Amino acid sequence: MTGREILYKMKLKAGFGSSTSETGKGKSKMSGKYITHGYHLVKGKSSHPMEDYVVAKFKKVQSSELGLFAIFDGHMGHDVPDYLQSHLFANILNEPEFWNDIEAAIKKAYSLTDCKILDHSFELGRGGSTAVTAILINGQKLVVANVGDSRAVICKNGIAKQLSVDHDPSRWFCEKAFYLYIPNLQVIESKGGFVSKMPGDVPRVDGMLAVARAFGDKSLKAHLSSEPDISVEEIGSETEFIILASDGLWKVMSNQEAVDVIRGIKDAQAAAKRLTEEALARKSKDDISCIVISIN
Repeated sequence: MTGREILYKMKLKAGFGSSTSETGKGKSKMSGKYITHGYHLVKGKSSHPMEDYVVAKFKKVQSSELGLFAIFDGHMGHDVPDYLQSHLFANILNEPEFWNDIEAAIKKAYSLTDCKILDHSFELGRGGSTAVTAILINGQKLVVANVGDSRAVICKNGIAKQLSVDHDPSRWFCEKAFYLYIPNLQVIESKGGFVSKMPGDVPRVDGMLAVARAFGDKSLKAHLSSEPDISVEEIGSETEFIILASDGLWKVMSNQEAVDVIRGIKDAQAAAKRLTEEALARKSKDDISCIVISIN
């Protein structure tokens, strides 16, 4: 067995999915709730290798049981999402404020991780990655953070609710400290950048990147942010499942459509696979990665 094959098997066992791992699942019991997860990845139609990476695993930390879930959707190479897969959650959990002020800890860890990526840009390349992370604490509280357009959606009593923010360059930036909503375009231009709007194409930062926030992208970093939007959601008896997915799914499916497609599927891995199949049937051409966390 080669070293690469050994590394692949170790990552799969640890709950890591990547360009070589298409599917996986796990289970845990938290605070009387039976939690299962499943993930599925499908390479898109582009000629470059798969650039989506996932984390889906349970971890005991001190006296708490954590579910750690993430989608990292890379662009211009797979090295940055691969780095995030290996380091982002470790950096979050190592923050001293994690248990007292989890939102501050996540923001600091996102910033630290992005600085490390930029410092190692010679090895990691000029690319970048979006990210959506979800931390389930003792089956009672879910903390979602994201940069870019990978998305988290929760289903409560059959109703879809988006927990992340799509950082489209043409949409709005919320300055929470002052309760102001400012166009992302204005924020980018204030940093010396621009947003292109070519016919038949999506808005792009400096004519290149279709998201206003991302990890990496050293050549664009002066005009981009890696600060995450964060939401906290209580997990009650009405909570059925959570979906995390890259934009390969959301380009062809609304939040409610995704919920409706899998609501009758009990197995989380089968549900994640069903969502990727539905996205392909709807002619999605991008890489598609999906995690479903089922709560019973």
